[in-house]
Amino acid sequence: MTGYVSGLTIGAKIGNGAFGEVFHGVDPAHGNVAVKILSREAHHDDARWQLYKGSSLNEAQHLSKATHRNVVQVHHVVEGHGGDCVVICMEYCAGGSLEKKYEAGPMTLRAVKKAATEVLQGLGVLHSRGMLHRDIKPANILLDGQGVAKLADFGLVTDDLLLGYGSQAGYWDHIAHECWHNGPTSSKSDIWALGMTLFRLLHGKAWYEEAPKPKTLIEDGGFVDTLKWLPHIPKPWRTFIRRTLNDDPAARFQNTTQALSGIAALPVDPQWSVEVAPEVVKWRRIKGQRRINVDWERISPRKHQWRAWSEPIANGRSMSLDSSGAVVGQAQAVAGLRAFFGA
Repeated sequence: MTGYVSGLTIGAKIGNGAFGEVFHGVDPAHGNVAVKILSREAHHDDARWQLYKGSSLNEAQHLSKATHRNVVQVHHVVEGHGGDCVVICMEYCAGGSLEKKYEAGPMTLRAVKKAATEVLQGLGVLHSRGMLHRDIKPANILLDGQGVAKLADFGLVTDDLLLGYGSQAGYWDHIAHECWHNGPTSSKSDIWALGMTLFRLLHGKAWYEEAPKPKTLIEDGGFVDTLKWLPHIPKPWRTFIRRTLNDDPAARFQNTTQALSGIAALPVDPQWSVEVAPEVVKWRRIKGQRRINVDWERISPRKHQWRAWSEPIANGRSMSLDSSGAVVGQAQAVAGLRAFFGA
């Protein structure tokens, strides 16, 4: 595909979104770029398409003026030939999105804290311009070649599309409680979406999808009280995320400065790697010359057992550290694991 913008060559598709497709491109001025194409869909009548197209062009042109190391830079935006699409040329992020990491499993505390700090720094600058994101989720956090997290698709989802988008993309829980009750999006609803993003990244897709679907839980209120936490997540992290997800926007962090202050105090050690499967959750970390292992067997909803042990990386013998002692109930297993992790 070529010819949307003079000198811009559009190559292979690298992503799909609810509102457009993303291609790799080469631009004479910026080299490797990402090109998002928002195309007219069958359900767009003339009036709706003109409204959507005009809004997208205005928002993207506004974004092109927002320069920050933690926001994907929009280089230029134009209407495509024939007027049936909008073409947005932006910074190419070679590291892909955090969606892939979320799908792979829980991220470490250190990695999540780094991403959260960088996203909040970019979000703060854009909030200061009077702009809202409305669509913070793992897929919209990209990593550049150096692993720096950057917000993408900032401001391209408007209030009148928000709820429809959530239903299409399966991200009901990223739509804050007040938005289900005719409240507008705000900086506090962006804080909500960031909190849900961090919860996802800490737990990974397999664990997250074991929980009930969040739509009615969020709409009815009290969603934060239903969250199911992996036992190694420290209490300060749970407290931080619970505050971001308070039903009352006035009880959340009120701005990114407050949230950054909260993030700065969160612990990142010890560094557990975690694997989640239906029958067993495994934790692993290195301590000196030994590997610490924890296995939580989920035999059935009511039958659980766990054990922790260490083993030498080279020579030596394994040593038992702790265990449930027998098959126990889920609550007892979780309590024992939290005590072992110091969480």
